[in-house]
Amino acid sequence: MLTAIPFPTIDPVLFEIGPFAIRWYALAYIFGLVLGWRYMRRLATKSPYVAEPRDIDDFLVWATLGVVIGGRLGYVLFYRPEFYLENPMAALQVWQGGMSFHGGLLGVVIIGIIFCRRRAIRILPFADLVFCAAPIGLFLGRLANFVNGELVGRVADVPWAMVFPGYGPDPRHPSQLYQAALEGLLLFVILALLCRIEAVRRRSGTLSGVFLVGYAIFRAIGEVFRQPDAHIGFLAAGSTMGQWLSLPMLVVGVALVLGAGARSRR
Repeated sequence: MLTAIPFPTIDPVLFEIGPFAIRWYALAYIFGLVLGWRYMRRLATKSPYVAEPRDIDDFLVWATLGVVIGGRLGYVLFYRPEFYLENPMAALQVWQGGMSFHGGLLGVVIIGIIFCRRRAIRILPFADLVFCAAPIGLFLGRLANFVNGELVGRVADVPWAMVFPGYGPDPRHPSQLYQAALEGLLLFVILALLCRIEAVRRRSGTLSGVFLVGYAIFRAIGEVFRQPDAHIGFLAAGSTMGQWLSLPMLVVGVALVLGAGARSRR
C-alpha cells in the first residue's frame, strides 16, 4: 500500500447565485490576463519602447479572444477531434471544460500579429512583452487544475503523493503543482531576470524564444509525471501528446534565439 497525504479538497465553485457560478478556473483566466496586462504595461516603460500604454490596454481584449477561442479550438482539434466531429455543438460548451495551452498560444500569436500590423507595432519586440507575461497565466491555470483535481499525475510512491477523487485509490504525483512551479514560477523568474538586461531586450525575439524553449522543456518534464489523457494514452516510445505539441515550440524558440543573435551581429 503506497503512502499518501490527503488531497486538500476545495470546491471548484467559489460561490454561486442561482444558476450563476464563479469558478476558480475562470478566476485563474481572469486574473492571469489582468496581471499579465499590468506586467506588460510595466515592461513597456523600459527601452527600447515598443508600444504606447493604450496599445497594451487595447491588446487585453484581443489577447482574451485569442486565449479563449484558440484554447478551445486547440483542444477540439488536438485532443478530441473524433468526438467533436460527431458532436459539433459540444465544441461550444466551454463550461464543460477542455482547453489547450498550445491552441491558446496559437490563438494569441495569430491575433497578436493582426493587432501589431493594424497598429504599426513591431511584432517581435511586442511578442517579447507578451511572452514575458505569459507564465503568470500558466501558474494560475495550473493551480486551478489542482483545485479542480484534474490533469492528475501518474501513480507514485513519493511521500507527497496524493489520492485524487475519481482516480482510484492509488496515490499520484501532484503534477499540476510541478507544472505550476516549472512552467509558471521558474519560467517567469528566468524571463524577468533576462528582461532586466537591456542588451537582451534590444535583441528582439530573444525573450520570445526563451519562453518557447523554456516552456517546451518544462512541459516535457511535467508530462513525465502527468497521467496522459485517457482517450489518447501514451504515444510512440511512451511519449505524450503534450510532448509532441511542444516539439514545434522548441524548434521555433531556438530559431528565434539564434536569429536574434545573428541580427545583433550585423
